[in-house]
Amino acid sequence: MSGGAYSALSGMQTRLEELDRVAFDLANVSTAGYKTERLAKQAAERDEFGQMLESAVDVIATGTKIDFRSGTIATTGRDLDVAIDGRGFFVIETEAGERYTRNGSWQRRADGVIATVDGEPVLGEGGELALGPGAVSISPDGTVKSGDAIVGRLRVVEFASEKDLIRESGSRFRALTGAVPEDIEVKVVAGAIEQSNVSIVDRMATLTELSRGFEALQRGVSVLMNDLDARAISELVRR
Repeated sequence: MSGGAYSALSGMQTRLEELDRVAFDLANVSTAGYKTERLAKQAAERDEFGQMLESAVDVIATGTKIDFRSGTIATTGRDLDVAIDGRGFFVIETEAGERYTRNGSWQRRADGVIATVDGEPVLGEGGELALGPGAVSISPDGTVKSGDAIVGRLRVVEFASEKDLIRESGSRFRALTGAVPEDIEVKVVAGAIEQSNVSIVDRMATLTELSRGFEALQRGVSVLMNDLDARAISELVRR
C-alpha cells in the first residue's frame, strides 16, 4: 500500500475520534456546568511512522484540551440552584474521594444534607451542609442559611493549572495525583445555574467539516488503492 494511502487512512482515523468528541459535546449541551473539549493532532515522523504501519498512523491524535471558559448563567428560581460567577469549582464528596464541578443544581436529601442528583454531599468549608427546617437561602459569598440559622459556607476551590483536572464524567472532574486545590473567595449567584459552554452552531459547523473531510479522504483511499493500483498492474502486464 502506498504511503499516501496510509496518510489518508490515518487522517480518517483522527476524524473519527474528533466526531466522537463532537458527539459527546452535543449530547451534553444541556448539562449544567459542562465544558467542551478540543482534540489536538500532530504529524508522526516518518521513522516513527514506519514502525506503526499496522495501525495506519501518519497523523496522530495527541489528547484533548478542555475549554474551561464560563457558560451563560441562567436564572431558574430554585433555592438549591447555584452558579459560580467567575473562576473555581464546587467540591463534592464521593466514595472515590473529592470531585470538582461547576454544576450547582442540587437537592435536599432525606437527612437534610445538600447533595447532587446522585445523592453525593456538597461540601462546605467545614464539611457537609445539613439543612434544618425553614426556607433555604444562599448569599453571594456562599453562606448557606436554613431559615435564620447559618448552616455553613460553600467550599469553592481552584487549581494552579487547569491541566491538573481531568474529566471523570459530564461536568465532573477529578484532580491528578499531586494536584492540591486551593480554597478561594468567590461570588455565587443563587437561584441560577451555569449552562454548558458548548456552542451548537460551532459544533454543527465542525461536524459538517469533519464529515466532508472524512468523505474526501475516503475517496482518496479508493483512488489510491483501486484506480492507481489497477493502472500500475495494467502497465506491468503490457511490459
